[in-house]
Amino acid sequence: MARNTSRTPATGRHRITRRTKIATGGLALALAVGGIVVATTAGRTGEASADEADPSFFIDIAKVPSGVNVNKALQQKGARGTFTVDCGRNENQHFNPDNFIAQPGIKNGAQHLHDYVGNLSTNADSNNKSLLRAGTTCKNGDKSAYFWPVVRIDTGDAEKNPPGKEPTGDRAQGSKDKASTQVDCPDVASKLPDVPDQAMDEVNRNLDLLDKQIDEANKRIANGDLKTPQDIQNAVVGPLKDKRASTIDRIAIAIGRRAAKPTNLGGLAQCALKQNGKGGLDNGGQNSGGQPAELPGVNDKNEVGDNDGEIQRVQSATITFTSGGASKVVAMPQFLRILYGDAKQSTNGPANARASWTCTGFEDRLTDHYPICPQNSKVERIHAFPNCWDGKNIDSANHRTHIVFADQQGKCPQGFKNVPQLVIKLVYNIPRDIQVKGQYKVDAFAQESHNPRSDHDDFANVMGQRLMNQVVNCINTGKRCNQ
Repeated sequence: MARNTSRTPATGRHRITRRTKIATGGLALALAVGGIVVATTAGRTGEASADEADPSFFIDIAKVPSGVNVNKALQQKGARGTFTVDCGRNENQHFNPDNFIAQPGIKNGAQHLHDYVGNLSTNADSNNKSLLRAGTTCKNGDKSAYFWPVVRIDTGDAEKNPPGKEPTGDRAQGSKDKASTQVDCPDVASKLPDVPDQAMDEVNRNLDLLDKQIDEANKRIANGDLKTPQDIQNAVVGPLKDKRASTIDRIAIAIGRRAAKPTNLGGLAQCALKQNGKGGLDNGGQNSGGQPAELPGVNDKNEVGDNDGEIQRVQSATITFTSGGASKVVAMPQFLRILYGDAKQSTNGPANARASWTCTGFEDRLTDHYPICPQNSKVERIHAFPNCWDGKNIDSANHRTHIVFADQQGKCPQGFKNVPQLVIKLVYNIPRDIQVKGQYKVDAFAQESHNPRSDHDDFANVMGQRLMNQVVNCINTGKRCNQ
């Protein structure tokens, strides 16, 4: 998207003094590349201040050696298939400072603006039911939520951003959904062995049927005719188990006609009830508490706290699932939550921070600095997510222990399973003079001071079981699938 160069006089929140900062011991001014005046201090005092990214955060990509933070050998290992999803580049301007995975139920809890593709309803109150009901920007109907912090250009002048848009989903309805009773059933696709091509159509039809059975059960509960949990158990959960048992058996028979019949699927028929986000079968992440239900939100320029500047829409957002070096992968369970990177790396330490930055044509290296790219090359972020699932939980208390990274050989820790590795590549058309002057930055929590090491990404799998089964098949059979 072309950069909006029309500027208006600086007004409002800390615009008048954005170029200076009163620091203990006097006023510190520094002269940067091209004569740009930048204030550099050791910390923040809460006063009106310049909030461009620190010049030391930038590096010429040509000075980053090839192979840094990239395991070239691993990229050549394992199943070579891929599955790429076209979810657009947020043309509908779905932005908000929420994060239903890390700060569930807390409006503006992220304290920085997220860029969304996929699920159209994603906000602080999102839950499994609301995500399933929503529309999506993905051309193949994938309702998964993909979201990352926006990148901005900040020249120190007043910026002109498009007005914010509320997510399509209804926040009140999201809260109502969370409080409702619904069935929680074991994921079947993630437990299947390799499905022979000859059996794939029949298996997929029955996976679709399993999803339909759950949807019908939840609609029956939502009607309100069943007054007690025991009524729901007798009229819905019991019959649902029988329907699922028959459907799962048909899946096993279909596979058994062409390969060894799976014998470990029988226990997947039983479902449980979940209410107010509690109970059920999954291990949901816990809100860490101690935060208000709502934090300060965006202004009319889509700015949040010190996260100001002109939002840069991605020129391209490529969402691809790969083997991550595994010889074969198994399906992710529906509603699996995965975090990439660490938005609070200055507080939490370096363990989960990832080098994410590069330039097009230089993907053989990644840096934890903002790159300065040569002519005809563009700024790029590459986010390769954890890909070893514990085989049981869709989330965990810290949102990390249920899914971790494979080792340098693509192998998972004992007890974990290789699932498709999500790789998101984001390309930005940032003018080179802006790069050289250090005038672009990623949105972040205030304590991060726009450190590029705080870059992160979030994903919740809302694919139907049939679609996820296609992802697995494409990867394991070496196909290059694009949808």
